[in-house]
Amino acid sequence: MRAFVFPGQGAQVVGMGRELAEAYPAARAVFAEVDEALGESLSELIWNGDIETLTLTQNAQPALMATSLAAFRALEAEGFGIADADFVAGHSLGEYSALCAAGALSLADTARLLRLRGQAMQEAVPVGQGAMAAILGLDFAAVDQIARDAAEGEVCQAANDNDPAQVVISGHKPAVERAAALAKERGAKRALMLPVSAPFHSALMQPAAAVMAEALAAVEIAAPAVPLVANVRAEPVSEPGAIRRLLVEQVTGAVRWRESVEFLVGAGVTEFWEIGAGKALSGMIKRIAREAVVKNIGVPGDIAALKA
Repeated sequence: MRAFVFPGQGAQVVGMGRELAEAYPAARAVFAEVDEALGESLSELIWNGDIETLTLTQNAQPALMATSLAAFRALEAEGFGIADADFVAGHSLGEYSALCAAGALSLADTARLLRLRGQAMQEAVPVGQGAMAAILGLDFAAVDQIARDAAEGEVCQAANDNDPAQVVISGHKPAVERAAALAKERGAKRALMLPVSAPFHSALMQPAAAVMAEALAAVEIAAPAVPLVANVRAEPVSEPGAIRRLLVEQVTGAVRWRESVEFLVGAGVTEFWEIGAGKALSGMIKRIAREAVVKNIGVPGDIAALKA
């Protein structure tokens, strides 16, 4: 069995997807449709812009989705498609890419939703008040307890359960800094403050969740062609109403990536195709499930290797 997985924020690089667009008209059409949906040339920023502007949440989210969908359309042009997957999943914003690839959301709606999601997440907390940190070398339960102990009346919570030895915490900056220091005292190998602009996947994102609830209520969501393993539940979902609710919950809820991969492996998935920019998910998957076969589809050469 096979799962198609889609990367989240942090995978962005200037120039991503350009080779796909040059090699495949179907990939080029994705970038054109995203540009039209947003009313601006996001593709120009992706291919020729500066990394600081591309990394702004409101740009990075639709840009990474566009790159993933361009890679997916290139796959389709070579005879691979959603019928070759048994499940889809995505890391945070990657969940939107997964739903679009599986036919649950239109490309234009996905682009507009992610632009709005990025803006709403950025505006939910004034710059400098929130923070995130990666804790390496401790499991989720240990980091979850550290976050609780460091909160001291502020928000501090385990936000991303990425793999057995990498958990990201999120919340008020002083609390996250306290938690990072406490994690080192309790045996973490490293505690790294992350260069992000807002405390994603924490209770501080509630204003953004309210914005997304309203936006998602106005968008048509179809049943995906294959089940989505949802971030906040780490289990499959196909019913449109449930998908809509979980996308709202996802804004403030933890990304349960480790559990999602464990579910997929338990369901019989032996092969994961990471579709889009970078290889971050591939590394996580190999640390969760060493026996898993992981393939990256981000440039034309990857697709050529797949065909061979």
